[in-house]
Amino acid sequence: MLSMSRRRFLQVTGGASAGLMAWQALAQTAPARSAMSLGYSTYGMKTLTTEKALEVIHQTGFDAVEITVRADWDAAPARMSAERRAAVRDILKKTGLRLSALMEHLYPSEDDKGHRESLERLRGVYQLARDLAPHPDQPPVVQTVLGDGDWEKKKSVYVDRVGDWAKLGQSLGVITCVKPHRGGAMSQPSEAVWLIKQLDSTPWLRMVYDYSHYAFRNIPLLDSLRDALPFTAHVAVKDTVQDGERFRFVLPGEAGTIDYVTILKTLHEGGYRGDINCEVSGMVWSKADYNPLDAVAVCHRNLTAAFEKAGVPHAP
Repeated sequence: MLSMSRRRFLQVTGGASAGLMAWQALAQTAPARSAMSLGYSTYGMKTLTTEKALEVIHQTGFDAVEITVRADWDAAPARMSAERRAAVRDILKKTGLRLSALMEHLYPSEDDKGHRESLERLRGVYQLARDLAPHPDQPPVVQTVLGDGDWEKKKSVYVDRVGDWAKLGQSLGVITCVKPHRGGAMSQPSEAVWLIKQLDSTPWLRMVYDYSHYAFRNIPLLDSLRDALPFTAHVAVKDTVQDGERFRFVLPGEAGTIDYVTILKTLHEGGYRGDINCEVSGMVWSKADYNPLDAVAVCHRNLTAAFEKAGVPHAP
């Protein structure tokens, strides 16, 4: 696992704090928070209804939840009637779980027809974000990866298409978050930062920080945090394991390959007060012997221990 010196720690966090505070002041969709939250994504609970997943996540002890809303999932907008939306919102209110994010899986389309269809799909997700939020003026972020391909060939398309996504999100008061993915055209924090800057650093477009996609790629942990922190609105966590030329994801804290203590300290000192969200990869939940109840317990135990070791508080 990685470690750092106190001097290096201050170098990273000192440079990031001002930028982070700037976008938080601009994006008025969320109140100031005193602590990060420890969350869990229903991405690891595809076999459960959303209502049941929320119950399990709350009972396990998490502060927050990310709800997966991909088209083939239980909480896709088309499957969420007005009655279900009200019921889920009521569960969130009663349990005190903070709804931190909705997870989509939508790639920018190069043709105009596909782009219009993507915007309509996103409109439904943004509206769902507002409908599910216990406080309509505090909707969760909507996050997605951007698909595979070559960065140099794709980046101009991303500027045009993702720029329209962010404008649509702004019209509904919802922040869009893009996630660099190790198998994607946009695969590292510096590329997400470039994209955001090309769109005038609009506060309605931010990034998801997930070091599992940068590990074993000559992207040092502290360098990735320095680049990402001023533009990060959501953090996902899981471990990465290297098997020869291949990589696979496992539960956060299971392999010990990522220094979550350093991540938590750096984010906290840098002013980040969003969610630290446990994500169970499809590489894990697609296995025949996968048990979502076991996974949620392991994630809570491992990340709670990391928060305690880091001396960083977390709360809904």
